Amino acid sequence: MSKLLDYIECGTGKAMDRSQVRMMHPLVLAYIGDTIYDLFVRTYLILTNDIPVHQLHVKSISFVNAGSQSETLHDIEERLTEEEQYIVRRGRNAKPGSVPKNADVVKYHWATGFESLLGYLYLSGQEERLCEVLGFVMDAGQEGNRPRKD
Repeated sequence: MSKLLDYIECGTGKAMDRSQVRMMHPLVLAYIGDTIYDLFVRTYLILTNDIPVHQLHVKSISFVNAGSQSETLHDIEERLTEEEQYIVRRGRNAKPGSVPKNADVVKYHWATGFESLLGYLYLSGQEERLCEVLGFVMDAGQEGNRPRKD
C-alpha cells in the first residue's frame, strides 16, 4: 500500500478495504484518480523535460484532458482485468453534474472511467497494479501526445 495512504489512514484512524472502495461513488473515485494522473503526468514531464514551468503546464494540459484520457483508456482497456473494466464502466456511466464546455460528452465519460480506475487502484492500496496500469499508459503513448517510455 502507498506510504501516503498508510499515513493518512493511520492519522485519521480510518481505513477502507477493497470492497468498500469498490462501492464508492464512481465520481468520488474519479475525483482522486484525476489527481493521481495529474501527479503522474507532471512528474513524468519534469523528469523528461528541462523547460520552464509555464511550458510544463502547457504540456501537462495536453495529457490531462478528456480527449487524451479517453484515447488512453481505449489504448489500454484490453489489458484491464474484469474488475477494473467494471470500475471503468461504472465511472463511464456516472452522471456528472456538468461537462466542461470544451469537452466532447462521450470522451468526457470515458475519461471519467479512466480516472475512476486510477482512483480505485490507489484507494484500494493496489499500488503495484496502479504502477503497472500507468506503465501501460506509457507504452501506449505517442510522441507529443501522451507519456511514453523513452
